[in-house]
Amino acid sequence: MVPLRVHGHKPLSFLIASADTDLLARVESIASTFNANAEVVLSAPAALAALTRPNPPDLAVLDSDLPEIKTDQLLAAARADGSTFPILLADDHVAPEWMDRLGEGVLDDLVPRGASTAYWEIRVDRTLRTRRLELELDSLREKSTRDASHDRLTGTLNREAMLAALFRETDRVQRNSGSLAVILFDVDDFGHWNSRLGVNNCDELLCQISARAARLLRSYDLLGRTGKDEFLIALPGCALPNANQLAERLQQEVFSAPYHIGNDTIRLSACFGIAQSMGRSPVVVLREAEQAMAIARQSGPESIQCYGACSEEPDPVTFLSHTAGEELLAW
Repeated sequence: MVPLRVHGHKPLSFLIASADTDLLARVESIASTFNANAEVVLSAPAALAALTRPNPPDLAVLDSDLPEIKTDQLLAAARADGSTFPILLADDHVAPEWMDRLGEGVLDDLVPRGASTAYWEIRVDRTLRTRRLELELDSLREKSTRDASHDRLTGTLNREAMLAALFRETDRVQRNSGSLAVILFDVDDFGHWNSRLGVNNCDELLCQISARAARLLRSYDLLGRTGKDEFLIALPGCALPNANQLAERLQQEVFSAPYHIGNDTIRLSACFGIAQSMGRSPVVVLREAEQAMAIARQSGPESIQCYGACSEEPDPVTFLSHTAGEELLAW
């Protein structure tokens, strides 16, 4: 029989709660077959302590004949915090209450106490394999849910998820008369770097940019990738001056520090557009942020513009291009 691993390469842990020496010997030998660490307890209070500790076992075998605490109480305590580790009950009688617990998922299997070692091994193996499949399915569901709302490259929220989050935050602003600001930024002349470094290296750049930006945000701020090299930050409870200060920090700490990609060390810059919600539709606020960023782009690299404080006709500025010289921001 091939040993199973429920948690990666960590050895399995079995809890065996019984005062029946024959049952203990059989289940301990099965634990050895699965290369599992077996913990034996002889009383219901000891079983209760083991079942409810922060690091519960990977599988528990409970004897229904344990004195002092009723088995139903043990099961209820084991599942009180939502724990889902498998529990096998050893009992020579198929009582109606045990069938109910099986149907409810409180118990995973009911095995006759006097069953042979081979039979116990089959049931334990089946239970562990079922548990492994459940964990794999949970992981797939979680990944599927995350993929639906997150950008696959950077791990930030995607455009649809950011817009949905902005609508939720706008509702909160309207209810609480709070504040909400957004910062839209994109990398200056990213097409140049795409041509020079290649797609894969530029993908790595985008991941590093999002990681640096995320480190400057609060736990409840929102960061999303809304375009190829465009990112959006939503700042609940943040007024326009504070958003402007954060944009300046992003400019310094995200873009001024050099990036190391392959054998190249480069410096990037970005333009920022900032807008304030004031409880209005996120569609309107995003449009204002886009307008502010468009004017920032015209103003030149590393420009920050707040909507409403933008110059309508900024002076033209020459910036990095194929004709300006590609070494301007590289060393």
